[in-house]
Amino acid sequence: MNRGRRNLKQAASEQDFTLEECQSIAQVVSLRGSNQIEIMDAKGESSLALFPAKFRESMWIRRGSFVVIDHTGKEKAQESGSKVTSIVCKVLFFEQVRLLQKSPDWPEIFKDTKPIPADESSQIPIPPQENDGEIDSSDDDDDGMPPLEANTNRLRPFGVQCDAETDSGSDSDS
Repeated sequence: MNRGRRNLKQAASEQDFTLEECQSIAQVVSLRGSNQIEIMDAKGESSLALFPAKFRESMWIRRGSFVVIDHTGKEKAQESGSKVTSIVCKVLFFEQVRLLQKSPDWPEIFKDTKPIPADESSQIPIPPQENDGEIDSSDDDDDGMPPLEANTNRLRPFGVQCDAETDSGSDSDS
C-alpha cells in the first residue's frame, strides 16, 4: 500500500477533529457521476461539490452521508459561472457524525437527521413467511447465495405498481 492511501485511511479514522474557518459540514443529496455530488450545506442551499480522485478507491459515499467541504473558492466559482462550488475534504463516518452532533459545530439544519450505520442500511428487511408446516422446494434455486442488498442511491417511484394479473385478466375478456 502506498504512503498516500495509508495516510488517507489514518486521517479518516481519527475521531477528534476541528473544522477550520473555510470548512463546513454538508449532507449528500445525490450523486451526479464523474466525481461530482450534489450537497446541501448548513444554510439549506443546494450546490455541486467535487469528490476528489484520492477518495475514489478507499471511501465511498451515498445519499444522506455527511461530508466536510472546503468552500474557499465558492464566490470565485459562482462569478465565473462554474456549477461546482466546493471540494470534499473529509467523509464523515457514523461514529464521527454521532460525536459531532453533540458538539456546537453541528449545523442546526441537520439536528433532526439521524446517522444510519452501514450495517443496518445495506440490507433489505425480509418479512417472515408462514409456511404452515409445509416445506417449499422452490427456494432451492438460490444455490446458497445471500439475499440481494438494497440500492440506497436510487429513489423508489411512488406510483409505479406492476400488477400482471389485472392486465392479463382484462386482455382475456375480449
